[in-house]
Amino acid sequence: MAGEQELARLLEGNKKFVEKADVEKLKELAKGQKPYAVIVACSDSRVVPEKIFNADLGELFVVRVAGNIACESDALGSIEYAVEHLGCQLVVVLGHSCCGAVTAACKRAEGHNDEGSITSILKKINPAVVKAKMKVDRMGGSLVDEAIVENVMNQVENIVDCSQIVRTKVREGVVKVKGAVYDLQTGEVKTV
Repeated sequence: MAGEQELARLLEGNKKFVEKADVEKLKELAKGQKPYAVIVACSDSRVVPEKIFNADLGELFVVRVAGNIACESDALGSIEYAVEHLGCQLVVVLGHSCCGAVTAACKRAEGHNDEGSITSILKKINPAVVKAKMKVDRMGGSLVDEAIVENVMNQVENIVDCSQIVRTKVREGVVKVKGAVYDLQTGEVKTV
């Protein structure tokens, strides 16, 4: 049956996690969380913020959606929760090299048609593709690479523009919203 082997693999992985887990730390975390940063990351399975930033359970509040789109109401609500209720002072929009969602948005701009709910994500990435195309037309380079950076910067702006909670805290100087890009080949994160 479809998915049965995958489910068994997940449960086996959880069993190994439980065997190695620090039970006292789990009990402490069950009482509440105090993450030090919000990471808005792509859903890509190769981008795991806890591993990339060498963080332990409870240290990062991770919001994941394809293309690291931050202006969706659920994603934005999650960011606001972390800032308002958990006291996170840093929000990082983490894009990554070889992003499939950004690549699909670039192909869409060239006339390729996608169907289903992915089109709403691609539409939100499209402004980054337009900016990147103008830049590439002037200076050369890779459309996808430029669009990845532009998309990260757009999402940083969207978080501040779309969230009164975050915008107020940024103005008060108690929250910083920053963009970064993770390189899949080197493992390095660079801010943008």
